[in-house]
Amino acid sequence: MAIGSTADARDGGPRRPTMNATDTPDTQYLALPGGRIAFDDTRQGDGTPVVLLPGMLDSRAAYRHLRPLLVAAGHRVVTVDLRGFGESSIAWDDYGPAAIADDVLALLDHLGIERAVLAGNSYTGATVVKAAGDAPERVAGIVLIDAFVENPQPGALMRGALRLMGAAIVHWPASWGFYLRRMAFPGAKPADFDAYVNGLVAALRTPGRKTATRGYVSGDSAPAGWTAAVRCPALVVMGSKDPDFPKPELVADRQVAALGARKAMIEGSGHYPMADAPQATADALLPFLAELA
Repeated sequence: MAIGSTADARDGGPRRPTMNATDTPDTQYLALPGGRIAFDDTRQGDGTPVVLLPGMLDSRAAYRHLRPLLVAAGHRVVTVDLRGFGESSIAWDDYGPAAIADDVLALLDHLGIERAVLAGNSYTGATVVKAAGDAPERVAGIVLIDAFVENPQPGALMRGALRLMGAAIVHWPASWGFYLRRMAFPGAKPADFDAYVNGLVAALRTPGRKTATRGYVSGDSAPAGWTAAVRCPALVVMGSKDPDFPKPELVADRQVAALGARKAMIEGSGHYPMADAPQATADALLPFLAELA
């Protein structure tokens, strides 16, 4: 069962008037056994639909600057809130990349989308890899945006630092805001940056949200070996100044080798190129999408 904000989606979703690239679609919901997932769908466009997944502790609004560029180019775009965040249910028994991959495939079924291109940022890079390996007939291509895929296992010191960082985010949400403001966007910032970061930090303080936050920061965000099952075309997009990786281009090269992918480095961008360099990110995605149409 799916509940739409304007009508029940008994026949695959509510019908909408023609949208402009700058329009914001209405929130819709997909009910799943453990809760409900929020998403929006432009419902129009030629070629293979594109599903955009944000990183952990973020919302589908992470793509607010990229989506209009893809829509203007004629693509149907679906953006999804992950388990526990955005407008999706907070409490789930599993927040891992594989569980989110199951959510994405269920959403494709709900929308009647036979094949889609899946794009994942950061944490959900592993999700789109898993979905492509599990359901190759449903995934036309994948896009990894500054993703944690095929990364070397961190040493003991780094593991300890990551645990401390995760605990800090759970108990002091302002630490996530510090990371976003001081590290994740080393260059240009979107015009709405401060308001957006404030909203994400406020969301971490929502009653019950610690459960979801802990589920993400304590889980395995980069399972190894999943790329071996992927057979579809892949594009690796990486910010050249991503602070999450000591050498971002080497990480991108490793993913390219594992997936037989093409690579697009976004010069000067950090961990979220779809937000700090949306036009450059669109310029990297659109030729890839055109070849898959």
